[in-house]
Amino acid sequence: MKKSEAQIVLASASARRRDLLGQMGVSFMVKPADIDEQMLENESPEQYVRRLAAEKSAARFSGQKADLPVLGADTIVVLDNDVLGKPAGRKSALAMLERLSGRQHRVMSAVSVRGRNHWQALSETRVWFRKLDHSELAEYWATGEPRGKAGAYAIQGIGGLFVQRIEGSYSGVVGLPVYETAVLLKKAGIGLLAGA
Repeated sequence: MKKSEAQIVLASASARRRDLLGQMGVSFMVKPADIDEQMLENESPEQYVRRLAAEKSAARFSGQKADLPVLGADTIVVLDNDVLGKPAGRKSALAMLERLSGRQHRVMSAVSVRGRNHWQALSETRVWFRKLDHSELAEYWATGEPRGKAGAYAIQGIGGLFVQRIEGSYSGVVGLPVYETAVLLKKAGIGLLAGA
């Protein structure tokens, strides 16, 4: 996408966020932000995900020259107040999925937009997994899908087979809550369809 065509800068390399923005009809340039994603001591999951989204948008807003708003986002999976990040390998992925099996967890997606002001939103969705057996978890790992995914699954992919139901935002679980994002982009002056 040419710079002159872009309405915003997306401070993320996520293919899922690119897809969702494209579905919203937003044109953008991709400039991933490289930040330290370590959780701070005594930081709650909500504070953590909000901070990461804000730091991503701040890192790219200060570094980009075009007069464009910058969107940063982050998504985390939370179980028993523990943040389940991206698995380090097979063993950690299977351990995460075994913890999620037969239980409810939360997915939090924070969005941060910087332009003439800084706007933020948080989407929280409850997700219920059916009971999973070890053999299907091993088969799931072999597909390659859990790699690089928070909580070691992708609801929009094969991992959707594990989900009994959700309460909240499906797009938020995918990685970018469309409703909240549209509200923030309108505040930043980005024209979207009426009613967005």
